[in-house]
Amino acid sequence: MTNLDLYSKAEHLLGIEEATEALYDVYRGELDDYEVKTLLDVGCGRGGFMERLISDGITCKGIDLSQMMVDACKAKGLDAQCIDIKEESGKYDAIVSIFDVLNFMDKDGLTSFLESVASCLNEDGIFIADINTLSGFADVAEGSMSNDTGEEFLSVDAVFENNELHTKITLFEKENELYRKYQDTIVQYFHKLNFFKNLNGLKLIDKQTFSLYAEEDKTLLIFKKK
Repeated sequence: MTNLDLYSKAEHLLGIEEATEALYDVYRGELDDYEVKTLLDVGCGRGGFMERLISDGITCKGIDLSQMMVDACKAKGLDAQCIDIKEESGKYDAIVSIFDVLNFMDKDGLTSFLESVASCLNEDGIFIADINTLSGFADVAEGSMSNDTGEEFLSVDAVFENNELHTKITLFEKENELYRKYQDTIVQYFHKLNFFKNLNGLKLIDKQTFSLYAEEDKTLLIFKKK
């Protein structure tokens, strides 16, 4: 099991449903300003955002590196693949990466990712993504939490230093009278806004810092294909 699949198994215990829905509203509002007929959701999760946009008449595809997430999308009848964006051959009016997707990549990985995004956009296509601010990492993400349902027990311990957040996830699932243990560490990276101002293929046209959990913990980035 990859660390992304472990995150998938534990996601329902993290208490992020309300924040996820709030982000969906932000993205949906921004997309209303553009003529979007086709959309690619990178890091699509279980497809909640695609379901919203399909109801608006937009043709959507999702890709995710977690097979568990993709299987959940397919179970809903959504178009989804477990591939890296560099393997995506389609062209889209808009691409989105919702809830920290960019923070899961270091600078080299992010540079390559953004070049692939640009190659998948139609002319004048847009890309929208959000990143954590320093406050989002130090004041919100860092720390510990746990959740015990009786059938499952989740422990999360996150440490932010040197612009990296290391989150250790430990999950116990009850099997008969015993528990199966899953454990892994996920790394996220803080990226300064200047990094996004001189990219190949994408032009940063707008940025908005807003509050999701705490004051100014998120920044929304909107790019247009050059």
